[in-house]
Amino acid sequence: MTHKILRIDSSIKPANSVSRQLADEIIAKFPDATVTTRDVGQTVNPIDANWLGAVFTPQADRSADQTQIADHSDTLIAEIQDADMIVIGVAVYNFNIAAGLKNWIDQIARSGVTFNYTETGPVGLLNDKPVYLAFASDGTAAGSDIDFADRYLHHVLPFLGLKNVTTIAAQQIAFNADAAWDAARAQIAAL
Repeated sequence: MTHKILRIDSSIKPANSVSRQLADEIIAKFPDATVTTRDVGQTVNPIDANWLGAVFTPQADRSADQTQIADHSDTLIAEIQDADMIVIGVAVYNFNIAAGLKNWIDQIARSGVTFNYTETGPVGLLNDKPVYLAFASDGTAAGSDIDFADRYLHHVLPFLGLKNVTTIAAQQIAFNADAAWDAARAQIAAL
């Protein structure tokens, strides 16, 4: 089966990024895949009051500026909807995700589009598909008390309907890079 993979890169390092290398190795497990890449550190705008006004204005009533703002968010959501697998490079900075990755999440988390609030709680509207988190950190262990990256993503992605989330971790690289890579590659081999 040919997979359509959406690759999200969040590292601020264009070269020698562990999360990018880890994403490369995950994607290599699917050699027939077509890959759409989104570098969220370079191509995703933060949300602001103008964004809020744009996405909550009915499409027919939007100004040209509002249309452009909403189109950016719509494009990011369409990339998710079109993919049948997502690989997210999670570069951990100061115990959390990179600002660009947070911008991407803020752009795709849209009430009435990717989630709804109901009387019984929130319901994610994105069709579930495998999501692989290529988690890379110098000192933070995924799922630990000081990890606000992996735990956050394991909360927010299911909130949007993406419940099949797997972390592949090259973690605590600063302590023992070889062991971190060995552990990550063992996880990838098991895919």
